[in-house]
Amino acid sequence: MSPHPHHPTVVGHRTPLRLSRKRRYLVYGIGWTLWASGALWLLFHYALMQKGEFGDTPHPLEPWWLRLHAAMAFAALWSFGLVWGVHIVAGWRTRRQRLSGGLSVGLLSWLVISGYLLYYLGDEQWRSITSVAHWLAGLSLPLLFACHVILGRRRTKR
Repeated sequence: MSPHPHHPTVVGHRTPLRLSRKRRYLVYGIGWTLWASGALWLLFHYALMQKGEFGDTPHPLEPWWLRLHAAMAFAALWSFGLVWGVHIVAGWRTRRQRLSGGLSVGLLSWLVISGYLLYYLGDEQWRSITSVAHWLAGLSLPLLFACHVILGRRRTKR
């Protein structure tokens, strides 16, 4: 019998597959702040440019959204490590939701790599391609995450 009646454990593990409520809310908060700051940066960068004396100039809030996004990216790396230790390794052993879980880990890995490349890549053509691929992946992540959560809850109810 699981020590947590609403959080099933994996055979051979004493811990539940789900994070505690506090940790789950922390991870969700970091993830949503990361996503929102990236989406707001895109909005301010592409849609809210201001007319200046010498042409379009960035909106004054644009660099702040990028700074928040970078700070949340560091926090997300930490939270990914937490989720890896508590949820991903144990969840993989159950052989459930491997597709949505594997796609989530793959997409998160791509976002880490492409975020690093955006910061350090010098070639403008590759930087442009990487940028679009990064924000397309980032914008799609909540949909994949929602699918993963919904599938998990359906299995738990059965």
